[in-house]
Amino acid sequence: MTFSPDTYARALSFAAEAHGAQRVPGTQHPYITHVATVAAEILAVATKDSFDVELAVTCALLHDTLEDTSASEDEITRIFGDSVARGVRALSKDARLPKEERMADSLARIQREPREVWMVKLADRITNLAAPPSYWSREKRIAYREEARRILSALGPGSAPLASRLEARIEAYGGYIGDAA
Repeated sequence: MTFSPDTYARALSFAAEAHGAQRVPGTQHPYITHVATVAAEILAVATKDSFDVELAVTCALLHDTLEDTSASEDEITRIFGDSVARGVRALSKDARLPKEERMADSLARIQREPREVWMVKLADRITNLAAPPSYWSREKRIAYREEARRILSALGPGSAPLASRLEARIEAYGGYIGDAA
């Protein structure tokens, strides 16, 4: 297991600066709490599995910077290296595509990356399956759970511990929909 607290601190600072005053949707929490929680999901399985912890955690901390901030891929490459930049790019939905094609495209790009990138997407969805924003309709919540099932199906083989945790979160999410399926 390779892991550098210095790299973690650099990535966390980069993400905090890039996300600035953004908030987790539906909350008053600074957005940096989301990416730190995704990284925590990765760290939680580091003793149960053998993988490049530093690559996975760094990608987890930076996973939304290209999609949601003005950070550039060149900047990420310069500071964190090519493998991190490729991982973050794969984890970013392509806004040029029609909305209904974005997840399939992102999953296909993630699957071409090392399993550490797969793990970040699993951890991201685990984190996102907490209580949905109160303004989401029942239909949006159902669609979100179905999307989580697609992620689990496509990327679950990347990490048995994260797949198991995501499966449990999907089941529990039924409580936000009004069912248990």
